[in-house]
Amino acid sequence: MTNKRKIINDPVYGFLTIDDDLIYDVISHPFFQRQRHIKQLGFTYLVYPGAVHSRFSHMLGALNLMKRAIEVLRTKGVEISQEEAIGVQLAILLHDVGHGPFSHTSERALCNVHHETLTLLFMERINSEAATRGRLDTAIAIFNDTYPRHFLHQLVSSQLDMDRLDYLGRDSFFTGVSEGIVGTERIINMLNVKDDTLVVDEKGIYSIEKFIISRRLMYWQVYLHKTVVAADNLFYSILNRARELLSLEQDATSMDDKAHDGIVSSAAFQGGYGPLLYFLRHKVDENDFRSNPELLDLFAAIDDGDIMSTIKVWAHSSDKVLSTLCRQLLWRHLPKVIEAAAPFADDVVNGHIAQVAENYGVSVDQAAFFVGTGTLVNRSYSFSDSEIRILYKDGRCIGISEASDQLDRHFLEKAVTKYYLFFPKY
Repeated sequence: MTNKRKIINDPVYGFLTIDDDLIYDVISHPFFQRQRHIKQLGFTYLVYPGAVHSRFSHMLGALNLMKRAIEVLRTKGVEISQEEAIGVQLAILLHDVGHGPFSHTSERALCNVHHETLTLLFMERINSEAATRGRLDTAIAIFNDTYPRHFLHQLVSSQLDMDRLDYLGRDSFFTGVSEGIVGTERIINMLNVKDDTLVVDEKGIYSIEKFIISRRLMYWQVYLHKTVVAADNLFYSILNRARELLSLEQDATSMDDKAHDGIVSSAAFQGGYGPLLYFLRHKVDENDFRSNPELLDLFAAIDDGDIMSTIKVWAHSSDKVLSTLCRQLLWRHLPKVIEAAAPFADDVVNGHIAQVAENYGVSVDQAAFFVGTGTLVNRSYSFSDSEIRILYKDGRCIGISEASDQLDRHFLEKAVTKYYLFFPKY
């Protein structure tokens, strides 16, 4: 009988119970505790002030939904051993542990490794430690979809997994955007398994329709909001400018005082900021993480607070570009973002760059840090992934695109693409 039973009060679901020693130990691990200091929605709080919830709370919420899903499936005669139950709970609990500061925002800025790859590296590290050695084997197999029972992986990662069910409801709760509210409890109650595939009982079809539509709406109203796009691009520009300046500093110990003038004092790059600066100075890929285990510890040492503390220091840099970018983010002087149905012409982009160069008194190359383009794609459903399937009482099992009288294939496979241009507000 466990002696580590804990109850956590969650604002979305109420009381959550942690009643397994291994799960409790994993939650207590520094790699997991780090998620308390990483925002679930990055810079979205600049649009919705309440969106300051952590990835830690999301991961616990997904664990709660997984426990409920296991209970429902067992009542419907689906055999799930205790080992499998703990394994799939650990898989969903750790599914986001590889995220960097501000969640998705820093993924392409710090290292060329996808967060799911980093998640697997973190899971393998925990699994190799003395206290938990080998006890995450099942969880890792489920996460990788190498475990013989495929539906367990679908509960962790699919178009209807516990991750998506939690983040839609949780993000809706903290942003106040009601379009994200879905019938989470009803959807879980309608889950079933047929031929080793996660399916939904036919009575749940309307809840699935709302789930898919809500996800599409949440992307436009929250995840791809123009102000969030503006803040993300400003953040990328800051890190890219810092990386460019740091590239001139191959060996900090051999630099003279004058060489530091373009960045900040050398002391600003020491101490607590070291891990961040390492990833700005070095191009790191998956092979580097695997060959040098210390890199994973360095990555785990960076959270939102480290990023913002560094940006506050850089706001006083003698480099005009870096200091201006940092102050704009800190003071919420965000770029203007305009959207179009087609890519922006080069002369339009170059015109804004020239205007910035004139207004800020910087070179054209330096002005390019303040202007840029990108693409937004909203695809709420993918036929390349396993389709959500509806199970009828007569045993038929068909895809939602065929079962639904609202969400036909044309609607589901439609990907809306928008092109955007960002530049300072003149």
